Amino acid sequence: MNDETVGAVHWSFWAIGVVALIWNAMGCMNFVMQMDADSLAGYSSAARALVEGRPAWSTGAFAVAVFGGALGSVLLLLRKSIGYYLFVASLIGVIVTTTQSHVMADSTTALPMEIWMGSLLSLVVAVSLIGYSKLTERRGWTR
Repeated sequence: MNDETVGAVHWSFWAIGVVALIWNAMGCMNFVMQMDADSLAGYSSAARALVEGRPAWSTGAFAVAVFGGALGSVLLLLRKSIGYYLFVASLIGVIVTTTQSHVMADSTTALPMEIWMGSLLSLVVAVSLIGYSKLTERRGWTR
């Protein structure tokens, strides 16, 4: 073992895995907060309208996005290549939720920039985790 590897994988594997888990755990917390009326009361009017107007199928896609990503991150850290499929499910959930909230939502107010940026960042992270999980499999870090 040299100073660049830990447990036969590069140290960056663990760093990326932990950051991915934290990112997705924050998404899970966001989901739970959006399901709580008291927490939702603290949201901006535009964000609250978006959440309250979201159909059940889009809420389900949001749940798949965040919980699939969190479970995929756990499996990545456990060095299981099956996490790839959860990252794919997570990306599909992000796409469905983003499409509904930015394209299909009937909103009379413009969405704040932080919602746009959050959606864009979620898409980038989801795609990146799919690619990274495939890379770890090619390198033999996951099985």
